[in-house]
Amino acid sequence: MSADSILNVLADRYASPEMRAVWSPRGRIGLERDLWIAVMKAQADLGLDISAAAIRDYEKVRDQIDLASIDKRERALLHDVKARIEEFNGLAGHECIHLGMTSRDLTENVEQLQVFRGLQLLRVKAIAALHRLADRAKRTRTLLVTGRTHNVPAQPTTFGKRLAMFGEELLVAVERLDQLVARYPGRGLKGAVGTQLDQTTLFDGSAAKAAKLEQRLMKHLGLKRVAGAVGQVYPRSLDFDVVSTLHQLGAGAGSFATTVRLMAGYGLMTEGFKKGQVGSSAMPHKVNCRNCERIHGFLTILAGHVTMASGLAGDQWNEGDVSCSVVRRVVLPDAFYAIDGLLETFLTVLDQFEVFTASIRAENERQLPFLATTTILMEAVKAGAGRETAHAAIKEHALAAAREMREGSGDGAMLERIASDARLGLSKARLSAILGDGERFFGAAPAQVDAFVETVRGWTRRFPAARKLQPAPLL
Repeated sequence: MSADSILNVLADRYASPEMRAVWSPRGRIGLERDLWIAVMKAQADLGLDISAAAIRDYEKVRDQIDLASIDKRERALLHDVKARIEEFNGLAGHECIHLGMTSRDLTENVEQLQVFRGLQLLRVKAIAALHRLADRAKRTRTLLVTGRTHNVPAQPTTFGKRLAMFGEELLVAVERLDQLVARYPGRGLKGAVGTQLDQTTLFDGSAAKAAKLEQRLMKHLGLKRVAGAVGQVYPRSLDFDVVSTLHQLGAGAGSFATTVRLMAGYGLMTEGFKKGQVGSSAMPHKVNCRNCERIHGFLTILAGHVTMASGLAGDQWNEGDVSCSVVRRVVLPDAFYAIDGLLETFLTVLDQFEVFTASIRAENERQLPFLATTTILMEAVKAGAGRETAHAAIKEHALAAAREMREGSGDGAMLERIASDARLGLSKARLSAILGDGERFFGAAPAQVDAFVETVRGWTRRFPAARKLQPAPLL
């Protein structure tokens, strides 16, 4: 790793400082040195001849991380782990680290620690997004909007219900993420082919001491489970599990962002527009949904990483090989940077978006006679009409009224058409009463919002920091 490395745009432009700290080269080397020190301490406690003074010498130089020096060593050795071993030994003046370990004993466990800590960070951010969605949904639980399927007006819904709909997709992903954190297994100190031969040899054939050493390492990593029978590497299907979880975590935000962009196009809302912000260098009036578009960009990146991770799952040769190495060096950090940037952007939009209630009311007034056709159909059936007869009649009048409005040849007068049709048995007064009862068009939407809000409360009680988490300023 050169001291003059090319920047990683996901890390340097979009990811939060906390996520960068987990995956940065300097941060990774610090984690490696912590692991080496933890293993040394456990080995010494279990009877190996490693002095307390030597361990203290390593601890003193733990933070002396010279990336250029390590890079120089690697170019000579053509082995990254050996370069970092020699660097740390040179600083401490001892050769006590990495006893009985292979490169994978170091790298696999450190990478898993990075994954684990990254997942923990993302869990809080995702719950923070749920908290904001629930708050906005509660405030707009009865704000009637034109519900659309196939992007065509369909039935009334509420804006709060729409937010809860996207929030529920995020809830499913948070549940999966939470379960993944709970069951995520560490590889442990398994040695060259997974048999723990070298550690057992160090302890004069004591498999029990080798097992205790591994337990101490799991405690250091903070993992509750350890794999029992892996080879040199842990199964790469676990990486696929992680990366696909990250993609699922972004899916609800992606659907939300699509709808914001569509509603903004109709003039019904905006994702937010800060003072001094410029929407276009050429068109001064433009107020673009740049952040929602960015969310889609992150989701596309994550989808690509899911594909790459899936290519590694099921491709292990015997006890392991390094053909996956170059892919994982890209996939793991960049997938975490991408989902972190997505959630940071999502939180910003949830804080800043605005809905234009006057525009929403105007759209409702134009669309409500059409949106109410299913309700009118049910009322006609209750009045004695056959369901299919009533359906055909309402369809005839709705299509004719819509064409008149679109062609500018009239206002459509759909209610008059329906009221004059004897097949339906509904008077103009009855139709006006149906349309005038706005609450009847809510359906179960307010109750669904309330249920969503209550579910989110359970998560914020478990993770109270999510209520106050603030996104980093976006570029």
